Amino acid sequence: MAFLNEVSSVPLQQTLRHLQAGFAAFWSKRARYPRFKSKRKSRASAEYTRSAFRWRDGQLTLAKMDAPLAIAWSRPLPEGAEPSTVTVSRDAAGRWHVAILVEDPGVQPLPPQATAVGVDAGITSLLTLSTGEKITNPRHERVDRRKLASAQRNLSRKTKGSANRAKARLAVARIHARIADRRRDHLHKLSTRLVRENQTVVIEDLSVRNMLRNHRLARAISDAAWSELRHMLEYKAAWYGRTVIAIDRWRPSTRTCSACGRINTTMTLAMRVWTCPGCGSEHDRDVNAANNILAAGLTER
Repeated sequence: MAFLNEVSSVPLQQTLRHLQAGFAAFWSKRARYPRFKSKRKSRASAEYTRSAFRWRDGQLTLAKMDAPLAIAWSRPLPEGAEPSTVTVSRDAAGRWHVAILVEDPGVQPLPPQATAVGVDAGITSLLTLSTGEKITNPRHERVDRRKLASAQRNLSRKTKGSANRAKARLAVARIHARIADRRRDHLHKLSTRLVRENQTVVIEDLSVRNMLRNHRLARAISDAAWSELRHMLEYKAAWYGRTVIAIDRWRPSTRTCSACGRINTTMTLAMRVWTCPGCGSEHDRDVNAANNILAAGLTER
């Protein structure tokens, strides 16, 4: 346990506070039993509160450090911002990150909009909007799948515990990090656009965990990252004075005619375009679902 003396006592105390919060959530039945986080396998991180770092002239110095950290800033801090918490972490690819928590006065509610949009999540098209727009799925994982498979085969041939295996593991982690970075960047841009352009965004309350049990689609569903997109939509809507509505996942939004409300019980997964047997309206499968999602969400508002 000698490594515990290498850092300030504040990150150690913060870890105990996080553990206490985890158990409190478990006993109140809001979460599962806290899992053990391995020092070797988990993302290494340390959280510093205001008493354990110095912020001066745009430079950050942590407790037990003689010089400020050399940071390549991803964005400038808001003018006059004073950090309240600093989290230093290292990801599986060996990259160090510093997350600084500040109060941003620039985050203010946007001017109200009269528009609302329904969003249908998919795999062929990442999102289909009730406006008829289809947003292409970049499939970031599939783009690098061959390179990833080659790196994983190389890793499997290395002797466990050897230096070469550590290098090969790092190569695999860097490919995963590249995929995750591009996916996150795309989702941020997409979620920001939806929140800025619409007063209300209606989505489905999908159970992604259950959907991942379909082993033929699990990889594509994971790559789409619908849960991460929903999380981004919700917190950005809270920032900017917008509303996100999640409708019941069991609504037959795909099989219901958005014109007359009749449910097409003969519809199959292969039918991308279908004609309503009741009113004769022709529907694009995904656009029709997005329209039904929007209508359902507006009735719940």
